[in-house]
Amino acid sequence: MNREQQINFLIDILLDEMPELKKAAEKVSDRRKLLRALMNVRPPLPLRSAFLTVQDQLLRAEVIEKGVVDIEQIPPVEKNIRLWQGDITRLQVDAIVNAANNKLLGCFVPCHGCIDNAIHSAAGLQLRQACFDLMSKQNHDEPIGHAKITPAFNLPSKFVIHTVGPIVDSRLTVEHEKLLADCYQSCLKIAVENNLRSIAFCCISTGEFHFPNERAAQIAVATVKNFFVDNSIEVVFNVFKDFDRIIYQKILGGL
Repeated sequence: MNREQQINFLIDILLDEMPELKKAAEKVSDRRKLLRALMNVRPPLPLRSAFLTVQDQLLRAEVIEKGVVDIEQIPPVEKNIRLWQGDITRLQVDAIVNAANNKLLGCFVPCHGCIDNAIHSAAGLQLRQACFDLMSKQNHDEPIGHAKITPAFNLPSKFVIHTVGPIVDSRLTVEHEKLLADCYQSCLKIAVENNLRSIAFCCISTGEFHFPNERAAQIAVATVKNFFVDNSIEVVFNVFKDFDRIIYQKILGGL
């Protein structure tokens, strides 16, 4: 199959599973965007092997097209700390961190711009299923500040560590700050427990969860450096927007 055939094949299977969406799907002219939207809204269900084979071929080809970035290509700004601006789904590290919600199933909003949506869309539907299996065994929402690890499936990283950050509805509190530090601590602890040597952090709780960016970065760097006292692991602070890059550069002494 060529790329167009792969996309159409996957769309047909998803619409067969969700026939109630066929009419709405007819209005979407961008077939790749439609595929992502359908993958986003699909609930965790048993996955057909034919679907997975084609999906994996498509997603892995797209990873190559975007360009894989190995951690060794990112120069350290301090011992064991690197700063990189770009799409976290391109990073070849042992684990990338996903800023998840407390259901841990990914973003169900079609083609939403959050990192949760981006990671699940690039990893494939296996990631939602893996998270669903974890949450079914746990039988309760993931607490804020905690984290879980899953395989990364079609991503260049080996694993995804999912953590639930605090939501800042109005005034930032000491409790918000403690919970955010707990997120970084939980992710690092899981990485060490699983003998991982590198981890890439997104800007947890900023954006959709409204944690002030500068204070979030200060907490992130302080927590990581404190963890280094007893442990050694390569950390990449991944930023997507220019203003976050500037904040981290100031904190890490790059400006």
